[in-house]
Amino acid sequence: MFNYCEKELRFLTEKQVERFFDILNQSSELIQKERDQSYLDSLIETLTAVQDQDTSDLDLTADSMKKLGRIYSEFNRDDYDSETLRKGIQLAILKAIKVDDIQANYQITPDTIANVIGYIISGIFRGTDSISLLDPAMGTGNLLTALYNQLSNTLALTPTVSGVENDDAMFELAADSFEIQHIRAELFHEDAIQNVLAPMVDVAVSDLPIGYYPIDENAKGFATHSEKGHSYVHHLLIEFAMNHVKKDGFGIFLVPSQLFQTDEAKQLLKWMQGKIYLQGLLNLPSELFSNAAAQKAILILQNEGGHAKQADPVMLGEFPSFKDQKAFAKFLTEIDAWEEKDLK
Repeated sequence: MFNYCEKELRFLTEKQVERFFDILNQSSELIQKERDQSYLDSLIETLTAVQDQDTSDLDLTADSMKKLGRIYSEFNRDDYDSETLRKGIQLAILKAIKVDDIQANYQITPDTIANVIGYIISGIFRGTDSISLLDPAMGTGNLLTALYNQLSNTLALTPTVSGVENDDAMFELAADSFEIQHIRAELFHEDAIQNVLAPMVDVAVSDLPIGYYPIDENAKGFATHSEKGHSYVHHLLIEFAMNHVKKDGFGIFLVPSQLFQTDEAKQLLKWMQGKIYLQGLLNLPSELFSNAAAQKAILILQNEGGHAKQADPVMLGEFPSFKDQKAFAKFLTEIDAWEEKDLK
């Protein structure tokens, strides 16, 4: 009986996600066609208009305004929980990426990976009465909102969240997503490498952009900057993030699996010495990536101080296929045991 109800509930939730996505999609397509603009820009306008139930700022024909009014009348915020709204927005952003052929840095962290990160954080902070998060490169805010919703349920508390994003369109999408989900957050529309006055937090978490940071002058103040040429942006963001983590707080990042196997890694490791414990590096299943060079891992760092100590052993390994539920569950059990016995 329980399984039947669980399946029924999942079906209803999926229908609600589709329903909300359909509202966003109909509106975005209508605005896109009449304005002859990108789907992404149309989605940003849609997210504001659907929340306000107001088409007056869209500057469309009277006929289009009427159509949008009918579309928006189908949306009642109280009919949806935050996670359903997040997934609907996620689908709309995925469509924008496809329709507009958007560059790779708009890609969204898959929910399976976000769930694993949330699982790790939940285990570390189980029993706590508060937790604060910072994403120094939040993009569209999907990872941060996914974690907020997950941690609210697993830890039975309201996380405090902050995010930094420099890209105009991604910041607007993130801000709208937080607002429609009724998640209070401190958001900074700035370049983190220019030393944003972000708060100190318990956990820094991010699906880090990979590549070179173009403005060498901005990178000079970072210990992880390259002595010659451009610096790796993911190195700089790790340093920025850990500088905004409290004593014995954590940094959990999606990074290239080969992070410590490049020439530039020497500078990163030198900066970590005496400041930060490398607690874990868990490769994600290789099947998720087109080739070995593209493979990513979950990096677990911890600031020294407080009750922090070097985990022994460091958690190293590779997740089994997410499709192999038995092996995947066994690996999560091993993470649980490591967090309890070796990390804490």
